[in-house]
Amino acid sequence: MSALARWFQANGHHVSGYDKTSTPLTQALEAEGILIHYEDAVDNIPVEVRTNQAQTLVVLTPAIPADHREWAWLREQGYDIRKRSQVLGVLTQGRPTIAVAGTHGKTTTSSMVAHLLHHAGVPCAAFLGGISVNLGSNLLLPTAGPDADKAPVVVEADEYDRSFLTLRPTIAIVTSTDADHLDIYGHKDALVESFRQFVSQIEPGGTLIINHTADASVAAATPVGVRVIRYGLTTEQGPELHASAITARGHQFHFNLHSPAGVVPDLELAVPGYHNVENMLAAACVALLQGVAPQPLQAAVAAYRGVKRRFEFIVTTPEKIYVDDYAHHPREIEAFLRSLRALYPGKRLRVIFQPHLFSRTRDFAAGFAESLSIADEVRLLDIYPARELPMTGVSSEIIFRGITSPSKLLQTKEQVLRDAEIDTTFDVLATVGAGDIDQLVPRLKNILQNRWHGSEA
Repeated sequence: MSALARWFQANGHHVSGYDKTSTPLTQALEAEGILIHYEDAVDNIPVEVRTNQAQTLVVLTPAIPADHREWAWLREQGYDIRKRSQVLGVLTQGRPTIAVAGTHGKTTTSSMVAHLLHHAGVPCAAFLGGISVNLGSNLLLPTAGPDADKAPVVVEADEYDRSFLTLRPTIAIVTSTDADHLDIYGHKDALVESFRQFVSQIEPGGTLIINHTADASVAAATPVGVRVIRYGLTTEQGPELHASAITARGHQFHFNLHSPAGVVPDLELAVPGYHNVENMLAAACVALLQGVAPQPLQAAVAAYRGVKRRFEFIVTTPEKIYVDDYAHHPREIEAFLRSLRALYPGKRLRVIFQPHLFSRTRDFAAGFAESLSIADEVRLLDIYPARELPMTGVSSEIIFRGITSPSKLLQTKEQVLRDAEIDTTFDVLATVGAGDIDQLVPRLKNILQNRWHGSEA
């Protein structure tokens, strides 16, 4: 939503909006001249919107609750209201579109694609689901010029609410098709069917780059003439696209890229995690398809610095490490924590996790418990409800019961902060989740820096 807001602002439109809470991102938007309010009241809708219906477009995120008063008023008045995905579909219509889909990994992978192209000098636009550290934004606009409207657009293609079905990609990446959003789909088969529909919309002569973990039926749904490239870490996982000689050196991963275009040796990725090596394989393949040569690709990969809240190192001292991550699905959490274990073998790992959505907690409680049990210590917060109302019998307790870590506690945010000050038995601290757990990050950072005289990573 914020990337779209920035796009309209950059193109000379007046932009205003509502959000539930003030965050560093909304504060950045306000500093850029976008008017934002945080109380759901019709009187807070700007006067120029309430008095100029014909010239107003209302863009809606599915995260808005059904009982939102401003939304109800705008519907009753007959405003032109479109979902975020519909607007993305309009903005990308007729332009080469690189769409990155998947139940996890799409934000990082799409940011990688945008960064690689931009760094290598390929004009492109990008609408991302997170703040790229390299770009300092979730929006990339192509350099102004006569061909700016023909530049490829990199889009994070969201499967929630079947949003990605508004897109007609030239190149599509599918990073994963694990069960998620069962509040929308009901069961995994329906989710997989939506991915089948998504890849069936790839333009003639286009390309699908698909992870080896994705349901096999998805690739089979591509139209005749669409090239399919499978990827994974090994030759067996990714016969067309894989890595070799993967080594971890400090926070960096080094590997060789094997693709249909040939071998690119000695790639150096500063964002750790084997899952990020996989993500970079897909992104680098797109760059090669877009004409980036091996040497500029090597330089671009080495320069990539990740996405805010994706394996983000907050504090690094000889005594303590603090990392923050947006993971909110059991498989994402498992990949993140196993990567931390690989980076810091033998170190005591404390994880603070905030479940996101009652429905996701209900559907994946056992998976969350299993993945969190990789840690030595787990501090579990209450569920962040987002758009949902409470569900009977669903709380963090149903995850907590299954956790087998030696130390586990149900805590509030304030208890977590006190715990970090008085119980320093951990070596590595991680905050994990997609709700408002990011509000803890600056406070935990201050605690650790004040106590251990650390520096920002």
